[in-house]
Amino acid sequence: MLILYNPPSTAQRKPVLPMSLLALGAVIEGAYDYVIIDGNLEDDPVAAIDRAVRERGARTLAVTVMPGPQLNHAVPQCRELRRMHPELTIIWGGYFPTQHFDVALRADFVDYVVRGHGEVVFKKLLDCLASGGDPSEIPGIACADKVTGEIRANEVAQIPQPDSLPGYPYHRVAMERYIRPTFMGKRTLPHHSSYGCPFFCNFCAVVNMVGGRWMPQSAERTAGVTRELVENYGADSVEFYDNNFFVHQKRTAEFCERIMDLNIGWWGEGRIDTMLKYSDATWRLMRDSGLRMVFLGAESGSDETLKLMNKGGTASTEKTMALAGKMAEYDIVPEFSFVLGNPPDPEADVQGTLEFIRRLKQVNPRSEIILYMYTPVPLAGELYDQAKADGFNFPETLDGWISPEWQEFSMRRSSHMPWVEDPLRKKIHNFERVLNAYYPTATDPRLSGLWRWVLRSVSAWRYHLRVYHHPLELRVLHKLLAYQRPETSGF
Repeated sequence: MLILYNPPSTAQRKPVLPMSLLALGAVIEGAYDYVIIDGNLEDDPVAAIDRAVRERGARTLAVTVMPGPQLNHAVPQCRELRRMHPELTIIWGGYFPTQHFDVALRADFVDYVVRGHGEVVFKKLLDCLASGGDPSEIPGIACADKVTGEIRANEVAQIPQPDSLPGYPYHRVAMERYIRPTFMGKRTLPHHSSYGCPFFCNFCAVVNMVGGRWMPQSAERTAGVTRELVENYGADSVEFYDNNFFVHQKRTAEFCERIMDLNIGWWGEGRIDTMLKYSDATWRLMRDSGLRMVFLGAESGSDETLKLMNKGGTASTEKTMALAGKMAEYDIVPEFSFVLGNPPDPEADVQGTLEFIRRLKQVNPRSEIILYMYTPVPLAGELYDQAKADGFNFPETLDGWISPEWQEFSMRRSSHMPWVEDPLRKKIHNFERVLNAYYPTATDPRLSGLWRWVLRSVSAWRYHLRVYHHPLELRVLHKLLAYQRPETSGF
């Protein structure tokens, strides 16, 4: 018997359907007895895991680990569980151990790391352990030699074809607890309809996991899962957590046609230059099928920086503007993310992008703006090399990774990057506060017309004069109203 564990993924422990664990469960269903424990739903996750070990005889604990809050919980919890149950085999998988397998395996409480997409690899590892074989030979596995302690890592696991995998075992979790209200509807559930992304942006952790590969479910199967969520669980909206849902226009159009009768809202992530190539007929299908918002990586207000980011030859600030205008025409909200403070000149990078955002808002005032600080990705090209030259290095231990300054780094809010001085970080934060008051988010239904007028009126002088520092009156307003600031609808 084994435990699939999802550590708390947000400070507020917001329940988000643990699809990575459902994907593992689907592959081992019928071959191994297992239980899914979600730390977002447990008051004491360690106690829940302890009970499963003592009362149900669990011998293996598999943990999915993202940088940030999940890592912050996974480290002390796995350390304590190893102390309580020295015989328990502990396996880590997910973004963090895929990239930093050596750091994870230096800890005495991580036995194996699954690198990359783990569905097929994970079952091979379980089969190997059950038969007494040598897991170090399995592609996608990293582990330490039991005698010498030397860490061995095989190549990252290949992306499986989603259509070849079984459907999610929703009966293994309390689905009702994951239904939540969003901008799209009152009962939103997620799905993951494709793996990977065909692009090589060098600030993105996905690149190291998939190497430019993209594997989708068919439009028919994706629509079928959507219908299942609507008919079996009462969903009125669906978020697609794909790294890039909109890669293939024909698939997108067919999906829209197949769900047209469901009368739902939906959300996904896309790429600007790809979606700009979509025909007007496809845009009408997306709108009419319920597409409410698309998360898009605008990333920078500088074409030169976009080149440094390896966004591809067709990415440009001009296309970002064009897509903002097109989405206004079809009443679909664009959610643009920007990565600020890029080396070698972070101050010029920030200033140029803030001015670009102001122009973008003129084209489409409903555009949601998400701001992140640049954080290096291991072995990811020119920006990473420049960061290292400026004195950047990743921690070499898990305890270093869960220190407060590196938790900030993982959330892309760090004030400790050697090339970004604190005044610049504060400038970004203050600009964000002024911008979000002058252009109140379209995603918060609590904001009445009166409150929107108040926010815009109070912030207007700052916005027009570009006076962003010390916005004390806006902080007071935010405390009084507690309006939702724009944020990624997904993760």
